[in-house]
Amino acid sequence: MAVWDDMVGQERVQAQLSAAARDADARVTAEAQDGTPESAATASKMTHAWLFTGPPGSGRATAARAFAAALQCTSPDRALGGVPGCGFCDSCHTTLVGTHADVQVIRTDLLSIGVGQTRDLVRRAQLSPAGGRWQVIIMEDADRLTEGAGNVLLKAVEEPAPRTVWLLCAPSLEDVLPTIRSRCRHLTLRTPSVAAVADVLMRRDGIEPGVAASVARATQGHIGRARRLATDERARARRAAVLKMPLRVDDIGGCLKAAQELIDAAAEDANQVAEEIDVKETEDLKAALGASAGGRMPRGTAGAMKELEDKQKRRKTRTQRDSLDLALSDLTGFYRDVLALQLGSTVELANNDVRESLDRIARASTPESTLRRIEAVVECRQALESNVAQLLAVEAMTMALRAG
Repeated sequence: MAVWDDMVGQERVQAQLSAAARDADARVTAEAQDGTPESAATASKMTHAWLFTGPPGSGRATAARAFAAALQCTSPDRALGGVPGCGFCDSCHTTLVGTHADVQVIRTDLLSIGVGQTRDLVRRAQLSPAGGRWQVIIMEDADRLTEGAGNVLLKAVEEPAPRTVWLLCAPSLEDVLPTIRSRCRHLTLRTPSVAAVADVLMRRDGIEPGVAASVARATQGHIGRARRLATDERARARRAAVLKMPLRVDDIGGCLKAAQELIDAAAEDANQVAEEIDVKETEDLKAALGASAGGRMPRGTAGAMKELEDKQKRRKTRTQRDSLDLALSDLTGFYRDVLALQLGSTVELANNDVRESLDRIARASTPESTLRRIEAVVECRQALESNVAQLLAVEAMTMALRAG
């Protein structure tokens, strides 16, 4: 299986990356043989910094990882005209599973990427590859760089080491500092089709065809969410509860109760993640710092423990916010289907499994009121991004849904 096989519905981007990988391979091979750099024409297809943008679920990180594997590919078929990125050689395999010594993947479960972590990356970027063909740094959440961290990264992107490649991922160009994006080659990924997502779920994950088609349609091409819906019963239950909300906001009491339940569900998700990760992290750090059998910590270690607690608190905040945002996305999709029914559109419904509820809301309201409800959900998401109190923002939204 070639490294590109997991790039669903991204044929144009795949062709660009494949061409760049071929030119990068030619460059490294030529330099290894006689020290001669590649031609100017070849150099134009390969550059030291790339920016992958696209909507959530389009596969930005997947594309970056596939490109990294193609850059590191050591398949002997390359000498016979084969395309780098075979998917079978040791370099491709270790890159894809995240264990290649010269491929660093940066993702964060916190709210931002700070200056300290970015400086560590910049120092690593100055090193020559330890055993691979390139030093590749994949930053999956480049949109979460703080302004200070972005300025630190800018210096490394402006003056790159000869064999270092930066692969940055962000939802859009506007999420990255102008000074950084102007120094990157930009690739835009699109939302995969429902059919393409269903196909990859069946082919790669063994999902039943009916289930694959249903979850692909429900998530409108978001690969990660579709896979989670197909494999996680709790995710399906949470989505079902969210899609019942439009029928529960008939009075003020129902609005307030629905808002509280939405917040509680997001908090429960955050607590579950904390239970799974925080305890192990804390115990591992205590062991590393030399805690005694009774749990007493050595003197001078309180700062390290406090730093870990702060990190865990920030991660819990982001998990809760992401869970709430996912619920609001499902709610937006519900009202989008209602609007399609009201306007007589032939577009395929994302939430056909709750068709009775869609029809009920569509008959009881007008397209104008549905648009106002969609706007209320969008305003709630924006308020949460601005750190408005979650319960207050969601209560305001549910009251607006009731008003229509």
